[in-house]
Amino acid sequence: MPRPTAGDFFQLMKPGITLFIVMVSVAGFFTVSPYPPNLRDLGWLVLSGTLGAAGSAALNHYYDRDIDVKMKRTRSRPLPMESIPPTAAMAFGTALIAGALLSAYFELNWAVAASIASGAFVYVVVYTMLLKRETPWGTVIGGYAGSAAVLGGGAAVTGGFSLPVIVLALIVFLWTPPHFWSLAIALSSDFGRADLPALPRSSGVRQSARAVVVSAALLLPPTVAFAFLGTLYYPFLVGGLVAGVLFLLVTTRILADSSRKVAMRAFIASGFYLVAISVAMVVNWLLVQGPFFHLA
Repeated sequence: MPRPTAGDFFQLMKPGITLFIVMVSVAGFFTVSPYPPNLRDLGWLVLSGTLGAAGSAALNHYYDRDIDVKMKRTRSRPLPMESIPPTAAMAFGTALIAGALLSAYFELNWAVAASIASGAFVYVVVYTMLLKRETPWGTVIGGYAGSAAVLGGGAAVTGGFSLPVIVLALIVFLWTPPHFWSLAIALSSDFGRADLPALPRSSGVRQSARAVVVSAALLLPPTVAFAFLGTLYYPFLVGGLVAGVLFLLVTTRILADSSRKVAMRAFIASGFYLVAISVAMVVNWLLVQGPFFHLA
């Protein structure tokens, strides 16, 4: 076995997913942050969130190494390529999660640590180990991992879980199914090679396409719910609705054409949607609490 490189360990951290997790945790932070923000707490949140998400990703690599080798999308990962010993990946992931919990608990508060711990547990144990190979609906439960990041972001400011942060966490939770189901439609044959019960294999492509559209539409009601939390959230409401409607329009094309190309467009659009609502929340904070307009 070749000697592991820094790049190999970096791949174990699933940098793209980790970036999304940290991004929504920052959105949660600014949902309830006063002006000026506590940059120290924000820094510790980013560090703890990065360690927790990266550690969970590494443990996912460790447990899924037997099916990753069967799929074109994942066979070039470090463990299928045997560039990192499985025990090293497991130790690496465990150490990162431990570091996340210690930094969150001692530098922030118990609520942030609890959010990171629960997110890691749901992603690694509930989703990866228990549900992923048994039911296509495991993706829905696994969506809590992203929601936990939002809750942790808000808790870094308030020490608890306020209603606006909970609503934002709900939006992220509802985002996960259309994100992964559109990918499952695009890569249905790849999931078949690993004998994974992806939704297109268990319910058919047509039914899966409907599920993607319905779940994308479900993102709109909680976005509108921000209007009932006070006028301070109107800037987010506008940005969130625009992003949500555009995402929904992209997903509806799968109903007429469920080809890999169209499904991948929906998958990519879901990523842009998550970026858009995170940016919208930060812009909302700048308009309402920040130094430029100070509408509050």
